[in-house]
Amino acid sequence: MACHRYGLRCHIVASTTVDATMRAQLEILGATVDAMPPSQSLRLDQELRVRHVRRLLAERPDFHWMRQYHDQVHHEGYREFAELLTAALPRGPLTVVGAVGTGASTGGLARALRESGRSVRLVGIQPFGSVTFGSERFEDPEAIIAGIGSSIPFGNVRHELYDTVHWLDFRHAMAGAVGLLREHAVFAGLSTGAAHLTASWEAARDPGRLHLVLGADTGHRYAERVFTRHAEALDPAGLRPRTIASPADLRPPWSVMEWAGRAAPEAARTVEGDAPSPVPTVELLP
Repeated sequence: MACHRYGLRCHIVASTTVDATMRAQLEILGATVDAMPPSQSLRLDQELRVRHVRRLLAERPDFHWMRQYHDQVHHEGYREFAELLTAALPRGPLTVVGAVGTGASTGGLARALRESGRSVRLVGIQPFGSVTFGSERFEDPEAIIAGIGSSIPFGNVRHELYDTVHWLDFRHAMAGAVGLLREHAVFAGLSTGAAHLTASWEAARDPGRLHLVLGADTGHRYAERVFTRHAEALDPAGLRPRTIASPADLRPPWSVMEWAGRAAPEAARTVEGDAPSPVPTVELLP
C-alpha cells in the first residue's frame, strides 16, 4: 500500500500463509509476488524465503531491501502512532499487549510511549517454535501464526523492553480469534486472537489498568484454516496460562513468564556488526 501510494515498485517474497485472496489484492496494487510452497513448519517457511531472497539480491543488485526485521529505523515509525494514542487515550498507566513478531510494533510503540512520560507495561506474545524468546525446542504442527515469532534471530527485538511474555499454541490463538469475533464482531487474524485472549487474562488480574490490544491483520486469510472450524474452538473463559519462572519451565499449550527486561536468549542474539540473516517479505525498487 505504501509503495502504491508513493509510486514505488514492490516485490514480495510471500509466506505460505499468504492465500490467493491476499495475493490477488497485492497484485492489483501492483506488487510482484513470489509465493513459497505450502509448509507446516515455521522454520521451513522462513528458511525457504531466506534462500529465495538471497538469490534475488545476488541477481538484482538494484533491489533495495527494507530489512524490517533488522533495521532500527523501523522502531521510529511508531512514534506518530504513539502520539495519536496519547491524544486519544485517557491518562494513566497503560499495558500494551501484542505479538512480538519483528519487535518493531510492540517495542517501538512502548518505547515511544515511555519516553513521553507514560507508565507502560509491555506484554509480548510468542508461538511455540520461535527462537525469539526461547521456545524453539517446541513445534506446533497445526498452523503457522504469521507475524508473531521467528525461527531466526531478529535484530529489531529489544528484549529488555518486555515486562511479560506469553507463549500460546495454535488452538489457544484460534480460541481467541473466534472469541473476539463472537464477543465484539471483530474479524481478525490469529496473532490478534492470541493478543485478545492474553489481554483478557491480564485485564482480569489488573482490572483497574487500561489494556491496549494491538491487532495486526484481518481474519480473511485464516477463514478456511480457522474460522470454518469455529465449532472446534475452545471456550476462552475456561483457558488459563501456566505461570513459569524460567524459559526452562516452558510448556505448551499456554505459558506466561515475567520477563522483567531480561536479555535475549543466546540463540536469539545477533552479533554486533555482523550482517543479519535476510528474511525480508517486501522489496522496494526505485
